Amino acid sequence: MGLQGRLQAVLLFWVVWEGCFADPRGFPASPFPWAQRDLRQTPPPAVAVRCEEALLAVTVQRDLFGTGRLVRAEDVTLGLAACPPVASDPMDTTVNFEIGLHECGTELQMTSDSLIYRTVLYYTPSPARNPLIMRTNPVSIPIECRYPRKDNVSSRAIQPTWIPFHSTLWVEERLGFSLRLMADDWSMERSSLSFQLGETLHIQADVQTGHHVPLRLFIDHCVATPRPVKTSTPQYRIIDFNGCLVDGRWDEVSSAFLSPRPQQDTLRFTVDVFRFAGELGNQIFITCHLKVTAVDQTPDALNKACSYDRVLYAGLSTERETEADVVLGPLIISDVSTNGGGSPGQPKESATESPLGKGPASSIMLHHPSPTT
Repeated sequence: MGLQGRLQAVLLFWVVWEGCFADPRGFPASPFPWAQRDLRQTPPPAVAVRCEEALLAVTVQRDLFGTGRLVRAEDVTLGLAACPPVASDPMDTTVNFEIGLHECGTELQMTSDSLIYRTVLYYTPSPARNPLIMRTNPVSIPIECRYPRKDNVSSRAIQPTWIPFHSTLWVEERLGFSLRLMADDWSMERSSLSFQLGETLHIQADVQTGHHVPLRLFIDHCVATPRPVKTSTPQYRIIDFNGCLVDGRWDEVSSAFLSPRPQQDTLRFTVDVFRFAGELGNQIFITCHLKVTAVDQTPDALNKACSYDRVLYAGLSTERETEADVVLGPLIISDVSTNGGGSPGQPKESATESPLGKGPASSIMLHHPSPTT
């Protein structure tokens, strides 16, 4: 073999050697970096969710599919509002979101024992350089956070104390307070949180006493706010002065306690539907401070349930203490409908019951102590 033949053989070997290590899928080396992975370590979950008191935190691995190829951070959004991730270094291997529980189109469902917040994580890949092809599919991942609706408190210290959601047990000297929205005839819990102006809220407060001695329930005060924080503004006092339903003082309002009680550990009252003037949102939250006394203890100025006699304009006592704050909401308030089709106390549509679009991935459900305080 002459010199020219040997050079041709070397050149052919070099071309074949380079071809052995070329990416058969044709991915460019940049700007799609590969993730460096240690196969000896357990890889982190592709999506991790943290349900906190007032916010939802989501961490997404940019190696979303576990192939080592990182997705673009700008291709990942959260919720129907397509909220972008928190700004981060382009070299980070994760994409992070932090949103309020009612932001980015998050939907709320209320069951007999839980508040369920649902949203969806979307991955929408940017178009390929060649519009005729695509290298990956869009993905939607349902995300769900569950919070208990009941506050559990110690009967000694009069301060709330949390019990894990998955193992709530009633034991001696442990109380469970709850605040529920009821149907107009009080026969069952109302499934919809949507109301129209002119309707009436039917609210029932309960305490589950377990093995405790018989107790009588009182509502010390209730405040309505446009956000799930009782100290936020504006706010409107519904019950005040240690148990008086002050919302019923006016001639045009029918708000009142129901008397007699169905039982000593239950208290019912009605409130005419209202909304905050000038507020852009249509939600209201009602936070009530509940407490109990011994059932044989005489009601007094600090422990009572009173409605107003509008003729005398005076509080009339109709009925001492462990206590806790319990929140009800959000209630969705809309103007009176002109289309018809809805019956009083059960609107035609509910903003809390519209389902999420189905996604190809499984739902992520986390349990966390209730966001109320």
